Amino acid sequence: MQTEVTGMVLKATQVGDYDRRLVILTKERGKISAFVRGVRRAGNPLTAASQPFAYGRFTLFSGRDAYRVQSIEVQNYFDEIKTDLDGITYGTYFCELAEHLTHENLDDREQLKLLYVTLRAIAKKQVPAELIRRIYEIRAMALDGEEMQVFSCVRCGNQGTGYVFRARQGGLVCVDHCMVDYDISELLNPSTVYTLQFILSTTLEKLYSFQVSAEVQQELNRICTDFLAEYTDRSFKSAEFLDSLSCNPWD
Repeated sequence: MQTEVTGMVLKATQVGDYDRRLVILTKERGKISAFVRGVRRAGNPLTAASQPFAYGRFTLFSGRDAYRVQSIEVQNYFDEIKTDLDGITYGTYFCELAEHLTHENLDDREQLKLLYVTLRAIAKKQVPAELIRRIYEIRAMALDGEEMQVFSCVRCGNQGTGYVFRARQGGLVCVDHCMVDYDISELLNPSTVYTLQFILSTTLEKLYSFQVSAEVQQELNRICTDFLAEYTDRSFKSAEFLDSLSCNPWD
């Protein structure tokens, strides 16, 4: 049976000498796997389209055990990312995290939208890539059901005058009533608290429209690192590479 879906290639894996297995995040069917036959043969029109980041319309044949790609109408190859080492590393990480957080045969269209606008932000290079990474992590985790509680204290529910972040408890803990024993260095900059709130409440159109100070960026890095370690059950190779970089691109 033939079907059409709109989606993005998250991962492409070689199968045998000429075939390729794609993991595609689709608007209609969530995450799916599909095979492209003969894609490594000379002149195959699907070669360029069956690579990570390719976004468009996929015509699939549904077999007994798997989908087979018949045609791909690509709307965006994200070539700007593929020709830039930093861009492709960040893009690969976003796709790797998206693959982990999405599910087969479930509605993950919001994850697809988020991934698309995130790759566009990376391609434009108007916002530091490190900030884009943290914004994406926070929103993607929230869409998967693990939203940080950043609008009030997770313990008492009050809006305090100062907060520390506790990943195991899921968000902010106020120092007014609920946090007696803490290091002063853990006290968050009020701008960091506002940034977290903005990331979780704004529209996709405005998500990548701001920049932050070095101090806020450092606090976002710590918060996201702790949160992902607490609520994901795996490590990501591309994230490990990003963490090993000695400097941030586009500073």
